[in-house]
Amino acid sequence: MRIALLESYYGGSHKAWADGYCRHSRHDVELLTMPAQFWKWRMQGAAVTFARRLNFKPDLVLASSMIDLSSLRALTYPRLGDVPFALYFHENQLSYPQNQRQRHGWRYGFINYISALAADAVYFNSAYHLDDFMAQLPRLLKHFGDYNELQTISQIRAKARVLPLGLDLRRFEQHRVPQSREGPPILLWNHRWEEDKAPAAFIASMLHLAQAKCDFRLAIAGESFGKMPEAFLIARRQLGQKIIQLGYLPSFADYARLLWRADYVISTARQEFFGAAVCEAIYCGCLPILPDRLNYPSLLPEALRSACLYKGRKLTATLKYHLEGGFKFDTSALRQRIARFDWSQIAPQYDDEFEALLSRQR
Repeated sequence: MRIALLESYYGGSHKAWADGYCRHSRHDVELLTMPAQFWKWRMQGAAVTFARRLNFKPDLVLASSMIDLSSLRALTYPRLGDVPFALYFHENQLSYPQNQRQRHGWRYGFINYISALAADAVYFNSAYHLDDFMAQLPRLLKHFGDYNELQTISQIRAKARVLPLGLDLRRFEQHRVPQSREGPPILLWNHRWEEDKAPAAFIASMLHLAQAKCDFRLAIAGESFGKMPEAFLIARRQLGQKIIQLGYLPSFADYARLLWRADYVISTARQEFFGAAVCEAIYCGCLPILPDRLNYPSLLPEALRSACLYKGRKLTATLKYHLEGGFKFDTSALRQRIARFDWSQIAPQYDDEFEALLSRQR
């Protein structure tokens, strides 16, 4: 098969996903991208640009959800009317938390909805994400005064499937270092420095741990955008003696070595449709301490959920329990569970699914 993969926000996890599938697919995947900036304009205008650039006829078009697929299909119909179009959701704007600066209402969620309706197949990176999207659609459509077209929800559900995010986990093996048991445990936070990952809640918990005289070291990595969050400035002032890393690590080797050294990976996220950063840390031997919500429970075997998932504001109490020796576990079994997301396992699932889609359309 010849697949045209369209990624209008080619950065971060979107870039890693697109590049990973191109490298590991048995099909001929041709990648068309746009820089990871101006996300609102990408969702509204990328279809026009890709309609111009898509100057060949593939067997399948695979587009990320940062594109208005309905517009793309309309603009390319004279040339690509018989080509199946698939849509892949990394995240969705129906349930993505809007910060105080954005306040864009339902507009971009509607683009996600109409794109899913226009697609021949819709793929989500987790079962949680699929269920969440379907639950949000009635709220979106009932927002309008009449002709709500609620029957379209079942139409979308009938063509929706889960294709987990592929991760390049094996490359971490090249930078593996022994996990030292000398010194206090290392608590890792390796998420994007944005509001939806709730850095302030994480730092508040770290300050409470320090006040309780818990012994730990702190590593804060993850991709940053613009100025440092106020919470991390507070951490640098009040927890400076505990911090061994504060800032983005542009070298993958340095990032991988940090993950292998760390003991715990922590999340305080309010939005997480998959959990790639957590999966990477678990693969490198970290024990996860995660909120009991979003996609996180599905990443863990049921036997570990009570020890690794916290509810509400119980993060500090859960960490204190671990740091005081209340839980011992060999992380190798957990690591093997996460290994199923490596591209060596995931790419064949994508390939088989896209072959089946093409067969159904024909």
